[in-house]
Amino acid sequence: MALFLIGKADMKLDYVEFTQDQSVSIFQISLIVVSICCGVLMASTNYRNHFQSCISLLVKCLALTWFFKDSIMTRMLIALFGLLLLAHCSDVDSPSTADVIQGYSLSGQPLILAPPSEGSLQNLAGAKAEYDANPENADAIVWYGRRIAYTGDYLSAIDVFSQGIALHPSDARFFRHRGHRYISIREFDKAIADLETAAALIQGQENAIEPDGLPNPQNIPLTTTHGNIWYHLGLAYYLKQDWPNALTAFQNGYNLGGNDDNLVSTGHWIYMIQRRMGNEAAATASLSGISRDMNIIENMSYHQLCLLYRDEISIEDMMAANGDDPSNAAVAYGIANYYYYNGDREKSDALLNSILQGSSWASFGYIAAEADLANSNR
Repeated sequence: MALFLIGKADMKLDYVEFTQDQSVSIFQISLIVVSICCGVLMASTNYRNHFQSCISLLVKCLALTWFFKDSIMTRMLIALFGLLLLAHCSDVDSPSTADVIQGYSLSGQPLILAPPSEGSLQNLAGAKAEYDANPENADAIVWYGRRIAYTGDYLSAIDVFSQGIALHPSDARFFRHRGHRYISIREFDKAIADLETAAALIQGQENAIEPDGLPNPQNIPLTTTHGNIWYHLGLAYYLKQDWPNALTAFQNGYNLGGNDDNLVSTGHWIYMIQRRMGNEAAATASLSGISRDMNIIENMSYHQLCLLYRDEISIEDMMAANGDDPSNAAVAYGIANYYYYNGDREKSDALLNSILQGSSWASFGYIAAEADLANSNR
């Protein structure tokens, strides 16, 4: 609106002869509208995205006030110009709403950073101290990025992992962790590119236990670097609903063997992919190694889902199913798919939508629910 009025004022300057009073009146109204628009932008949550546009617009207005010799409007615009610069300078060093928006859901809703726990902040302080002391050390960079991610600030974590890649381009861990966090903010193509790179880098390398950033109650690390690369690559393809590539990645992770937690976590996704591909017999066969008496330390939700798929427990016997924490979101998503496979689309969609009412927007079950609901061909 403001740009239109200024454009009209410019056009009349070129083609129509106004009296001075008429020209100033129209021009002043235009500048008042411009000032209001800039004020709204300064107060908006996306203020920093509009800063350059505001400055450009105000500079043009100042030039026009000089042309019209309007000292009152000039002073007003200079004051607004100063306020805008002051707000921007203050904004550089202090957090704003724009800082806490990590990305957007598949339906376009902002993904808001939740307040981190005191424990995660303390862990971050320790990791930062190590990083500051050894800013080029690969382990220090990995842990600094991971600790940032555990506070929910995935964008900053991605920046740190990118620094690690620049310094250590052959270290698969940086691509593995950056790929994971691209999934968190719904950048699936970038995640796939990073995780494919990580998968290529680990070829011929010995697998190793990946230390836990959030240890289980028994403090027993359960995952490996290779296993996490395949798992997250499979997940990224799954969220793109590229079933063949997702199946290949999860199968590679399953074939690494290891503990029972790995078998139920990868087996759960393999079963769902086979069902989505219409391969019910292959899905059933994929759970042949699953049993009630497995030694599960962490992945109780996946274990319960696998037992549900094998008709060994009922839905009523399972843990809570909602979107308020990662485990509950995983259960809810698995049950929603269970309804879907068995022809109850209404219950499936209702449960998927209920997941999105929860707060655990970075959990895999939550993101998968988004992906399913965004699929018009589902």
